[in-house]
Amino acid sequence: MTRILAKLWLALWRWRVVPGPEPVPDRCVMIAAPHTSNWDFPITLAMAAVSGVRINWLGKREMFAGPFAPIMRALGGVPVDRSAPGGLVESLAKQFADRDHLVLVVPAEGTRSITEYWKSGFYRIAEAADVPIVCAFVDMQTRTGGFGPVVRPSGDLSADMDVMREFYADKTGIKPGRFGPVRLREEGDSTDVEGDT
Repeated sequence: MTRILAKLWLALWRWRVVPGPEPVPDRCVMIAAPHTSNWDFPITLAMAAVSGVRINWLGKREMFAGPFAPIMRALGGVPVDRSAPGGLVESLAKQFADRDHLVLVVPAEGTRSITEYWKSGFYRIAEAADVPIVCAFVDMQTRTGGFGPVVRPSGDLSADMDVMREFYADKTGIKPGRFGPVRLREEGDSTDVEGDT
């Protein structure tokens, strides 16, 4: 039923899902990009439902207290304590170790506004948990979205990011001009690749 409703909703807004190059692993970190609008997440949720991919997302710990906690968890929410960012990577790596299925969606840009660097948390989580990274996308120019390449952290950060740069190079955010360069501060200044600006 959820898949049918998701298909209808996407059709109403004239979005379509394109098939990915390989299945989404049961345990992975999923990049959500370009992240330029509040609509990115519901579109990604709908596309995941159509594709039969059960995704999880991070939410403030306070959202999971009280009567709404079961609903938040049923919707794929994973509670995090944002007051202790130093332990966040280790905490999420442990969640991967404790679960057979966890597709954790992380907006690598960390903001809906243009930014010069992505946050490296998605990569560090994947490394610590020994899980691959999936490149999810929405592309306003073609009104398509879905799940792209699966990147397995190799230890060569720039080489892994080059795969992601190539994939996202032709993707356009819902809000044009807000998708900045696909790069991490940890790569240094050797990268001179711009996103859709």
